[in-house]
Amino acid sequence: MHTTLISAPELQALLAHGAPVAVFDCSFDLADPSAADRLFAQAHIAGAQQAHLDRDLSAHAGAPRESGGRHPLPTREAFAAWLGAHGVGAATQVVVYERSGANYCGRLWWMLKWLGHEAVAVLDGGLAAWQAAGGAVESGAGATPVPCSFTAGAPAAPLMRTEDVARALGRPAQTLIDARAAARFRGEVEPLDPVAGHIPGALNRPFTDNFTADGRFKTAEVLRAEFAALLGQRAPQTVVHHCGSGVSSVPNLLAMEVAGLGRTALYAGSWSEWCNTNGLPVAQG
Repeated sequence: MHTTLISAPELQALLAHGAPVAVFDCSFDLADPSAADRLFAQAHIAGAQQAHLDRDLSAHAGAPRESGGRHPLPTREAFAAWLGAHGVGAATQVVVYERSGANYCGRLWWMLKWLGHEAVAVLDGGLAAWQAAGGAVESGAGATPVPCSFTAGAPAAPLMRTEDVARALGRPAQTLIDARAAARFRGEVEPLDPVAGHIPGALNRPFTDNFTADGRFKTAEVLRAEFAALLGQRAPQTVVHHCGSGVSSVPNLLAMEVAGLGRTALYAGSWSEWCNTNGLPVAQG
């Protein structure tokens, strides 16, 4: 079972041996959501399906949801039904990827953990690493899955809500890490949300700090040292990750797990929910 990262050669070996594997391309562009379909049609791993951030991995307008913000989580029941319709069962090894890095595919990785499915891994280096390793790609439509039944298990990934974060604000039992770019964190710019700034007391680690120049995760040793420097005397198990809408914070969460620091919590509503909730404090600088 691969539960954090998987290399291109490891995925090739799994596919060659006929293991029950479902591969999802999560490539996306926040500035142009329609680009996801074009990117997938241009090139994707042979046999992969598409998982669209807005269409598949977020609650639709008016539908029940498990979080707020710009990319609200669907209910566990709705997401379990989506997984079953896409051929994911209890014994399926899921592999998620995007063009490079893990900004968007991390969302699907986390959501599967949230439903208790541990057999999910991010393809380290994404499509670029797959092609560099000689992996087969194709264009056009994705694979047609054989539907099955997916039953959600007990959540294996902690989900924090706005009231949870607000209740623990400023207490030693909670350490907030914001994954947005430094200028957004400081409140100097805000391209997406109505209020600039950050949750008081939060630390800043842009999600891009987890990757090398080729889009792969840094080594466990390097990640461990960087998070130790960021946290200081704060215990890793107190960490709650967030960003703008709960998506780009997942690379930080995954990096901590790769570093051997355990599985930490996600505030999925993130800044887009926090800054739209009356009465909550905002910090800048």
